[in-house]
Amino acid sequence: MSNSTSLPPGIKVFERGWLSANNILFSSGQTTALVDSGYCTHSNQTVQLVEKALGGRTLDFLVNTHLHSDHCGGNAALQAQFPLLKTFIPPGLAEHVRQWDPSALTYVPTGQECPKFEIHGVLGGGAQIQLADRLWEVHAAPGHDAHSIILFEPDSRALISADALWENGFGVVFQELEGDRAFDEVSATLDLIEDLDPLTVIPGHGRVFSNTNLALTTARRRLDGFLADPCKHATHAAKVLLKFKLLEAHQLPMPALLQWARATPYFDLIHQRWFADQALGAWLEHTIQALCLSGALELHNDMVNNR
Repeated sequence: MSNSTSLPPGIKVFERGWLSANNILFSSGQTTALVDSGYCTHSNQTVQLVEKALGGRTLDFLVNTHLHSDHCGGNAALQAQFPLLKTFIPPGLAEHVRQWDPSALTYVPTGQECPKFEIHGVLGGGAQIQLADRLWEVHAAPGHDAHSIILFEPDSRALISADALWENGFGVVFQELEGDRAFDEVSATLDLIEDLDPLTVIPGHGRVFSNTNLALTTARRRLDGFLADPCKHATHAAKVLLKFKLLEAHQLPMPALLQWARATPYFDLIHQRWFADQALGAWLEHTIQALCLSGALELHNDMVNNR
């Protein structure tokens, strides 16, 4: 758990690693709130962390920066634990949540899980929301996700950046995998963050940091690399999806991992768009081997282990 003195009072950041996004708890004032709820396999731990930190108080509001499974997979568990909880999401996918369409919500295409949850409203760019007795600005931040938002508190200049900016980059640009140009949106969102000039950044993954200029330089360098070679981004995306699966499963036999990847639509999409000159199975095995060579995974006796 992080609780930086440079953050406004009443904020606790639960740094969760990479399977679950960070959770940001607001506990001062008359109401309490949580931004992002992590992945579903960690939902019991999320509930326990929130309950312990609240010390008997209820959780009043839940805000999702975007609807990727690692940011909203704990929503259902929190709603079950706190029956009066009000949940707000960015606009754009609200109807898919109401109708519960796991394909349109990207859970089927990525091969990931997210239990059904309810929503009570949307937060779009230009809105404000009161969290821990302070008004936070809501800014649209497309790029990593077309509907993502970031939250900025102008007095303390604290930013909840979700996956638009990490200390060492930003999240996979899924629209690019689908054939829609979105690298320009990533660039525009980085420009927005530079204009906001935050003193403290709470990223979707990783530690709270304050060297925003260095993070922006790193992100733009990464973006320039993807613009110069889109295949590099496609390979990166495939590796991220495979690593996420191993973070969830811990270990899988190679045949089972290959079977899962073959059944996961994003891999076929990436393969067809960028690597169709290779057989799908050979490309998948090569990508897994590359993750092992980098130390992200380990292959031992046909068993793939997370590292």
